[in-house]
Amino acid sequence: MLHFVIVALMLLPHTCGQNPAIQVLLTNKGLQYGKHVGAEWIQDMLDHVTLPDIQGTFSTLFGPVSYTLSGITITKCDFPEPNVEYSQEYSGFKTSITDLSVALSGNWATKFGILHESGSFDMAIFGVDVTSVVKLEGKADGHLSVSSIICDGEVQDVDIRLYGGFSWIFQPFVHYMKGHIIEEIRKNICPAVQTSIEELESHLQAMNVSFDVNQVLSLELPLSGSPVVSPSNLTLGLKGEFYSIQTHAEPPFKSKPFMMPNIPGYMLSAGVSEFTLNSAAYGYFSAGKLQILITEKMVPKFSPIHLNTSSMGPYIPQLPKLFPGLPMTLQVYATEAPTFSLQSDIVNLTVRAAVKASAVESNGSSIPLFGVNVVVMLSGKMWIADGKVKGSVMLNNFTLTLASTQVGPFKTDSLENMCKKGIELFGVPQVNKKLAEGVMLPRMKRIQPVNSILTVEKGFIAISSDAQVLDML
Repeated sequence: MLHFVIVALMLLPHTCGQNPAIQVLLTNKGLQYGKHVGAEWIQDMLDHVTLPDIQGTFSTLFGPVSYTLSGITITKCDFPEPNVEYSQEYSGFKTSITDLSVALSGNWATKFGILHESGSFDMAIFGVDVTSVVKLEGKADGHLSVSSIICDGEVQDVDIRLYGGFSWIFQPFVHYMKGHIIEEIRKNICPAVQTSIEELESHLQAMNVSFDVNQVLSLELPLSGSPVVSPSNLTLGLKGEFYSIQTHAEPPFKSKPFMMPNIPGYMLSAGVSEFTLNSAAYGYFSAGKLQILITEKMVPKFSPIHLNTSSMGPYIPQLPKLFPGLPMTLQVYATEAPTFSLQSDIVNLTVRAAVKASAVESNGSSIPLFGVNVVVMLSGKMWIADGKVKGSVMLNNFTLTLASTQVGPFKTDSLENMCKKGIELFGVPQVNKKLAEGVMLPRMKRIQPVNSILTVEKGFIAISSDAQVLDML
């Protein structure tokens, strides 16, 4: 079940050495839940396990007897509640199982001189104790690495019942076999644990540390260092940086350290810094995706303002005189990457853009008219409801300044006010409608977040949640 906990954590995929932009914290409550789920998974898995054959020889007054126990399957397992705890000393987990009892069945065969006999058997193994310590490390390539540091296994006793053949003859000699069988079982416990850990290690090294989010962005999630283990929780630091797939350009800013708040009562907490959000914005900007050509067809029919020189006359009086009755286009593009700033309970977004206006002649040629620079400042709230991240925004400020003109100078006050009202009356409500629909919280494979809360702190967003395993099969 320890291995289940590690896999559950690392279903988040994973260059070491920089400040982590994303932090994931697994509390002791989460560890104990993983313990119970893992125990159930192991209990189900044991129903399908076939154990290796056991062979041996014991001596009697009449000579040596060779025996083989084969086709060994588990028929019942009394799986006690394991003890799992964080090991700060070894930077990992310590797992202990005490007084495990297992019922087995299979086939027996003996060879005594020229005599060969066979039949079936039932076996009960009592008092199996297993202790395992697993160390967690971050590798240079950003993958999580697990290794076995300590393993100890003990078996107190076994009871064997033989059936068929001359079992009534060999049953009294079973006590000669017990010591060898106990030792065979005991010496196979830790190799089995080691094999399980090696399989987990292989799985972790095969995980991707980056993946494409869409056709524009990729997300890199390597570990930024080794996990930090305390007696009460485990913290993973992830790079958490978006890139343009086309350019893979590094942003002109660095991630800053942040401290995850201690929110008791939850299994899992994750912190996403404003660096991660800003790297996504920079990825879109560096890919040249933050631009749009606005035409009359895109303006709602109910809008009082339309994209033609006549409609723009009240704001730029000379425009309809110079170019009467011509349709217009607006080339809008970001002049720099949008910037997120996270404060207590508030998400701020600043967008700096330029707009180039042109008139379109009947032959389709464009006539440059003017250019303006705009700065849009928004603020918003975020929360979790119905398993979704939702939000709302409001316009804080909007400024418009003249950058260039081919139609002569004009005042921009009225144009600025018109654009500001348009954003408040049409733009913001449309955005809020989308934000109210929300985005589902991400699931880690078959693990669904429940009882989740979201808080916006200075420099990062924190999400704390319990988890529920949907299906282990």
